[in-house]
Amino acid sequence: MSDDQDDIILADLDDDELVQQMYDDLYDGMKEEIEEGVNILLERKWTPYDILTQSLVGGMTIVGNDFRDGILFVPEVLLAANAMKGGMNILKPLLIETGAPRMGKLVIGTVKGDIHDIGKNLVAMMMEGAGFEVVDLGINNPVENYIDTAKAEGADIIGMSALLTTTMPYMKIVIDTMVEHGIRDDYFVFVGGAPLNEEFGKAIGADAYCRDAAVAVETAKEFIARKHNQAQA
Repeated sequence: MSDDQDDIILADLDDDELVQQMYDDLYDGMKEEIEEGVNILLERKWTPYDILTQSLVGGMTIVGNDFRDGILFVPEVLLAANAMKGGMNILKPLLIETGAPRMGKLVIGTVKGDIHDIGKNLVAMMMEGAGFEVVDLGINNPVENYIDTAKAEGADIIGMSALLTTTMPYMKIVIDTMVEHGIRDDYFVFVGGAPLNEEFGKAIGADAYCRDAAVAVETAKEFIARKHNQAQA
């Protein structure tokens, strides 16, 4: 099927059908189709926030659930996340312009001494797909990178990743430094990576251990909802 035919099909769908089609296109990692779907909804006067939450976040929720349940695997999720990113690139400046509400803000990076980033990248993409603002620090991050960026960005969550057993203890250094600076309670701290487990997360004083990207998204939503409820109480 040619691109022209694809264009005609997408443009001919009503709003509900188009959103459903975007779910399918996200699931299949079809970036150009997602970008086109976003543009069509914008032409139809959908707000950027509604497009984000109803089409992109809705679609990535399905991807995340199937990843969690072992139906999808990392390569497929990365493709879906890349397609979502295409849509996000269109929406981001519009969301900033309109001052749309956001789920929360995450600063994430691989800890000092560790250069592995596939898992971290997946978490960042999935979190963005769930409507979070994400600041990705990359790899090999000393404690200052986390703290300075979290302060500057007004982050809600600090996420640390490690794949080597030798770099895992650095997570505790970051948390201990936060305690020393009196800012530990200002942020939720999530940790993850193949060699970690829940016991390790508790032992170093993290708020949560997230075994994969889907769990990270679910956990982040729970913590942010709790924070909002406490603020309103």
